[in-house]
Amino acid sequence: MQLYCNSLTEYKRLATREVKIGDLLLGNFHPIRVQTMVTTDTMDTVATVEQTIRCIEAGAELVRITAPSKKEAENLLHIKEALRKRGYNTPLVADIHFTPNAAEIAARIVEKVRVNPGNYVDKKKFEQIEYTNAEYAEEIDRIQEKFTPLIKICKEHGTAMRIGTNHGSLSDRIMSRYGDTPMGMVESAMEFLRIARYESFHNIVLSMKASNPQVMVQAYRLLIQQMMHEFNECYPLHLGVTEAGDGEDGRVKSAAGIGTLLEDGIGDTVRVSLTEDPELEIPVCRDLVKRYSANPNTPQTNATPTIEKIPYSPFEYKRRETFAVGNIGGHHVPVVIADLSKIEQLTPASLESVGYKYDASSDKWNISDTAADYIFTGHQVLPFALPGTLKVIVFPATWALAQDKEKYFPIFEAAGFIQAGYKSDSLNFVMMDCFSDNTNINDFTYLNELANNPSVVLCLSSQRINAMQAVRRMLMELLNRSVNNPVVIITDSNWQTPDEHLIHYATEAGALLLDGFGDGVCFGMSRKSYELAVTGYTQNASGRNYLQNNSTEQFINNTAFSILQATRTRISKTEYISCPSCGRTLFDLQETTAKIRSRTHHLKGVKIAIMGCIVNGPGEMADADFGYVGSGIGKITLYKGKEIVKRNIDSDIAVNELIALLKEHDAWVEPSQVSINEN
Repeated sequence: MQLYCNSLTEYKRLATREVKIGDLLLGNFHPIRVQTMVTTDTMDTVATVEQTIRCIEAGAELVRITAPSKKEAENLLHIKEALRKRGYNTPLVADIHFTPNAAEIAARIVEKVRVNPGNYVDKKKFEQIEYTNAEYAEEIDRIQEKFTPLIKICKEHGTAMRIGTNHGSLSDRIMSRYGDTPMGMVESAMEFLRIARYESFHNIVLSMKASNPQVMVQAYRLLIQQMMHEFNECYPLHLGVTEAGDGEDGRVKSAAGIGTLLEDGIGDTVRVSLTEDPELEIPVCRDLVKRYSANPNTPQTNATPTIEKIPYSPFEYKRRETFAVGNIGGHHVPVVIADLSKIEQLTPASLESVGYKYDASSDKWNISDTAADYIFTGHQVLPFALPGTLKVIVFPATWALAQDKEKYFPIFEAAGFIQAGYKSDSLNFVMMDCFSDNTNINDFTYLNELANNPSVVLCLSSQRINAMQAVRRMLMELLNRSVNNPVVIITDSNWQTPDEHLIHYATEAGALLLDGFGDGVCFGMSRKSYELAVTGYTQNASGRNYLQNNSTEQFINNTAFSILQATRTRISKTEYISCPSCGRTLFDLQETTAKIRSRTHHLKGVKIAIMGCIVNGPGEMADADFGYVGSGIGKITLYKGKEIVKRNIDSDIAVNELIALLKEHDAWVEPSQVSINEN
């Protein structure tokens, strides 16, 4: 199998062509660039200039502006001139949909244009489903005729181009041959890239965006493989997850997709698409890329062992097959283990942070959808009765003293488990530090002795700088040896701010989960990071409160469930596919998203798309069960899947109409019916 990156066991940056965007160099091992897109009306020159400046001062190295028609494209000149007069020379990018003539105007003005191959020439109306080979070839000829003038203008003016495929806006023609697949996304971009290469135009960046991180990651990997196969070289890659949403969920989903690729050395520029003010995207981008700003390959005594045979496909999702140990592995969803060991004296109130709320008056536990499955308490046996679904992990000596062996289970080091004379008959957690022991890095003795023990759940972590790659290498070893024990991914964070922790967990655990690895997760912090958290930091770089009313344990527990949700490995809450605002948006997207969230956040497993305009409408909400799409000033169109069910509803009543639609299709549950009480 041809690799999509330079190494699966160490961090090595993927070599790409160098692209010039104004005075900015991209690709060819230049720093990973961060960018965003303004949300103002492009015809409002003053507002667009002011917001662009805020983005630049926040650290944006490129700023994108929508140009949906000729008039907006022409106004880019006034925006650019105003910025240059004020001393801002950051390259500008014109965002084009549907209108080649707008692209041709913009390419003469700004430093870069972005075109979407799904709707630049092709149509997406589902009017023609079957294409003969001749008809398909005719469409390619038509693309070449329409696209070549833009290429020539870009060459003449030194303008760069991004060929930006979106999962939800694949054309009828691509859908007819490839379906709604990552390979269809790749071919959509490759058709345009082949035409550009035919014209000897190489100042090109590509992207493969989707709201589903699984699809997004697979598409980028396939694109790299295809470019190397056809051209023996790779063009720079712009990374992003579309319609990621806002708040923690938007950051986690973005980090899971973008971070997975960055871990493999893939990506030359990133944009985090949040339903927030664009300048707030930049700190998140910077937190993502700063992990790779210095060479992370600090010399170690031994490298992680290389792998001769890759025992899984990185181009499709297939969960690693394991046997079940209790409720871990097999066909069970991944479990969440909460580390409560840093709380000195645990009480029933302590469990509220991980989803269990005790009502003393009724002597019942209220259990949330994001309640941890296990808690690690270290040396503590809890002096109160536990809710029925919760189990406790403790050190072996503590477990030996615990009376309830059905609720308490031991966690061993690998050597300690092998030597122990007293173990659980049903469930033992065994920690393995993957390749951190530099003196004996190729010794799999412990693994040989643990292999397929029916009571053992392996807990994999690594102290290496490239921890994800080390854990992945051990998981590949398990596959090659047919070791089917379930695995818990343990990830500790040494970072400081909440955003940094979110990105660390989502990147390292998300990268493994997206490849089908992991039957559970357990996140922790170093003692220093934990003490910093509990002493009261409440804001990240963008000023958003995180921990003002929540404990560190609650923050980590919520993050764990958000990562499982983002990677589609365990659904525990409503999912929102919400586009970032831009100049095309026809209503207040942030306010509307918050309003819809407040009414529907209890609908576990339902996917609701909230789209600012028809450009991001039925296409880019491809994954959604229901859609709320701007169709005119003050007007909303509602979708069930990709089908329109109500057109041009007044925005004042549109949220109520969405609720009615959910009820009509049996997707509604009254909030009062969601909680679970248990004796």
